[in-house]
Amino acid sequence: MDMAWQMMQLLLLALVTAAGSAQPRSARARTDLLSVCMNAKHHKAQPSPEDELYGQCSPWKKNACCTANTSQELHKDISRLYNFNWDHCGKMQPACKRHFIQDACLYECSPNLGPWIWQVNQSWRKERILNVPLCKEDCEHWWEDCRTSYTCKSNWHKGWNWTSGINECPAGALCRTFESYFPTPAALCEGLWSHSFKVSNYSGGSGRCIQMWFDSAQGNANEEVAKFYAATMNAGAPSHGIIGS
Repeated sequence: MDMAWQMMQLLLLALVTAAGSAQPRSARARTDLLSVCMNAKHHKAQPSPEDELYGQCSPWKKNACCTANTSQELHKDISRLYNFNWDHCGKMQPACKRHFIQDACLYECSPNLGPWIWQVNQSWRKERILNVPLCKEDCEHWWEDCRTSYTCKSNWHKGWNWTSGINECPAGALCRTFESYFPTPAALCEGLWSHSFKVSNYSGGSGRCIQMWFDSAQGNANEEVAKFYAATMNAGAPSHGIIGS
């Protein structure tokens, strides 16, 4: 009996010690938040100049996490990168599609998203962005230009029918206007990709929100934003752990 009691005490001590020493795994060291690329499907390991970036991705050519080939694919209706079809409910209006291309360029090319990179357990990527503070005008213009285009889902991150090799509406999902699925700008920008973005109260040029659109001749406005939030995290915000999706 004494031996059994001693063994139980040792087991409990081991469990308590293990629990006390466990630390959340950090997606990024706090000194590694600036000029970094995600560990994802098409991102480069490190950002570098890309003089041949195509079209709407060209503002990132001075320092990019994407290649020229990736930037070209992002402008196609069905890209080989993810086999994702923007026109799953008929032809998306060009004024709307340009926002999705710009969103894709920001995701693939920007080296200024480090403060919002989290680890994930996904087969196709090891990191994602979460709650990036998107400038309010960028979100409002995106919603305004897309409200009369059509879709069948309010979350494009998951739940598609992929049996054909490209995304199609799941059974029972009806094609309706964007405004039906996304009644507000925040519903679109925050819900579309499972909270990759969080709509900011700040405007572009404030140094407090990430701009999808910026004039590269004036420099990359998002560098200042990343520095501000990185400094905030260094001042004591919690490290980024692992999330499920």
